[in-house]
Amino acid sequence: MQSQKVSFPNNTGQLLSGILDLPDTSPVAYALFAHCFTCSKNLKAATNIARSMTDAGFAVLRFDFTGLGQSEGEFEDTSFSSNVGDLLAAVAWLTEQHEAPKVLFGHSLGGTAVLQAAPSVAAAVAVATIGSPADPGHVAHMFADSEAELRSKGIAEVSLGGRPFRVKEEFLDDLGKYDLPNSVANLRKALLVMHAPLDDVVEVDNASALFVAAKHPKSFVSLDKADHLLSREEDSRYAGRVLAAWATRFLPSVAAAENLVAADGEVVARTGADGFRTEVAAGRHGLIADEPASVGGSDEGPTPYDLLAAALATCTTMTLRMYANHKKLALRSATVRVKHGRVHADDCVDCEQSDGQIHEFRRELILEGELSPEQRTRMLEIADRCPVHKTLHNEIKVRSSLVD
Repeated sequence: MQSQKVSFPNNTGQLLSGILDLPDTSPVAYALFAHCFTCSKNLKAATNIARSMTDAGFAVLRFDFTGLGQSEGEFEDTSFSSNVGDLLAAVAWLTEQHEAPKVLFGHSLGGTAVLQAAPSVAAAVAVATIGSPADPGHVAHMFADSEAELRSKGIAEVSLGGRPFRVKEEFLDDLGKYDLPNSVANLRKALLVMHAPLDDVVEVDNASALFVAAKHPKSFVSLDKADHLLSREEDSRYAGRVLAAWATRFLPSVAAAENLVAADGEVVARTGADGFRTEVAAGRHGLIADEPASVGGSDEGPTPYDLLAAALATCTTMTLRMYANHKKLALRSATVRVKHGRVHADDCVDCEQSDGQIHEFRRELILEGELSPEQRTRMLEIADRCPVHKTLHNEIKVRSSLVD
């Protein structure tokens, strides 16, 4: 596992500080974590949960909300709404720099903010809360002793978790703007609610309210004797392991493999009632195909022509490796780039078709190793012997039938 310090701007241009925990292998998915109220990304429980998920193959981004930890800004200028905005800024950064998060989870009020932000994150398929209030207004009781001063002066210093914070009246007013039960009811994503029955900060009744408001698929996990901050390492590690195992079931590639059954040498594809998202099982391997959003898809997977290009590219690299091994050539690696497109027949000087459009695959080979010019030229010729290449050039018959 490796951890990278990162930063990205929120919607007002202030830099938020984060840590991206990456597994040693390619991530099964990216996840975004929101810490508890007035906490930071470096809270021991947050670190343990993220690293337990990383051990399971997830990449996890945890960051400090505006005005907390190492992030810029003043806490007194923040609100529940700004926390939701910070989460969406983190989603945008992950999407641009790596991959849109498939899993969103948060601790305490961070989990409540995640529930509010989740409907705006199309790529997310699984959402989880840990000790989270069922209503953002739950935190208002923390200001009970200072509410009169807040209302009269518009700002007051309050003690939160034993530390002084300046809070503005707008913070309290903002908490009442949200109808979280309605947001949860319309989540349209898998939900996991984790809560400790002995939590004396956010009572377990909040978990019940969230669970009742949510629609299936939904799950509840009791954190047994844990406290609100999951201060015991075994509790935070357990929460992370459970979250990783649960979320894995809802990842598109895993779901495809579990929902469809394909025999050896067979490929099965199934498209649902809405959109073009298609589950695919190739033997025991699962994946997702889709179309870009520009043509009505949700862009959750490669297009059919992407898959066809991938078949040509992978077959080419395997063929080159087999040839290099057979001839004992010093080929360290072979990279093949394939791009599919269409050209007018009039523009294709070596095509037999004289009208309409021609499908064209442009293939580029990158060969690394101590190879002579003659060997490199020969490898280019061998690429054309790839079985998929030959199949595309041979006569092809597709025979279809209806099966009850």
